[in-house]
Amino acid sequence: MSTKTPWWIRIPFLFFVIFGLMEYFIDSGEKPAIIEYPITQFFMLMVLMILIAIELILNSIENVMFQTLSPEAKERYLAVKNKKREWTWLNNIYKRLTKTKAIEKEGEIIMDHNYDGIRELDNVLPPWWVYMFYATIIFGVVYLVRFHVAGDYDQELEYEQEVAAAKIAIEEYKKTAKDLVDVNTVEFLADASDLSAGEKIFINNCVACHMADGGGGIGPNLTDEYWILGGGIKNVFNTISEGGRDGKGMVAWKQSLKPVEMAQVSSYILTLGGTTPANPKAPEGEIWVDPDAPAEAEEKIEEVTPVEQVVDSTDIAMN
Repeated sequence: MSTKTPWWIRIPFLFFVIFGLMEYFIDSGEKPAIIEYPITQFFMLMVLMILIAIELILNSIENVMFQTLSPEAKERYLAVKNKKREWTWLNNIYKRLTKTKAIEKEGEIIMDHNYDGIRELDNVLPPWWVYMFYATIIFGVVYLVRFHVAGDYDQELEYEQEVAAAKIAIEEYKKTAKDLVDVNTVEFLADASDLSAGEKIFINNCVACHMADGGGGIGPNLTDEYWILGGGIKNVFNTISEGGRDGKGMVAWKQSLKPVEMAQVSSYILTLGGTTPANPKAPEGEIWVDPDAPAEAEEKIEEVTPVEQVVDSTDIAMN
């Protein structure tokens, strides 16, 4: 009746197997079944008690059967049960990796050196150490040929490649982390989804002062080229974030809107430029010119030299 696996391994193993099967077959949504359905807690408690009861019953049967054995059989049974399990394959692997000699065979490799009774053994280097040493030699040869003979690339080129890869990774990260934008990094969002989201934010928060078409009411007209605090995505974003002029400008929206929402509504506001509102408010501020815009080519005006007509001023007298 002896078993190779002790009870303190069997019981937890079977308990968690049953627990896993219960969680797999019971659909409890996002919450675990044992939390969603309290009855399962009672079920698992009963499972644990049954497993313990089975172990106690098996142990009792083993003791009863042990008492029926002869003295010689009892000794053999106890010898087998108390025999320690040896990991032969693990010991063999350890010996191959270290090539150590057993204590009984150390006399074969003992050296003549004797220092106050301390003797030296002629052990071989561990194979794992030798293989690693060979690997470093191979690596060194490949490195030498690649970088010093073939000139594959140098540190400067490697740095440039890693910086370029990092910039690509940052741009990809920004696409999924738009809330990291601020007044220095904000850019015009041309995607239809961003502009649609900006329009909803504008309708929910801005129409009371700027009208639905951006023509202006309490606030200025957003469709003309005049701006009080500057145009462009960065200035508009900063105005929405920090608020308008002290005492008579709009409030700061940075506590109410997320950075990505301010970027979206700023981009939508810029799309209102050049449209024709129903009742536009008179211009306020100054015409804003983007300093980063490419300079327009100056138009060359041809100088037209007027052609003088020669008039004969001689009067012909007719007699």
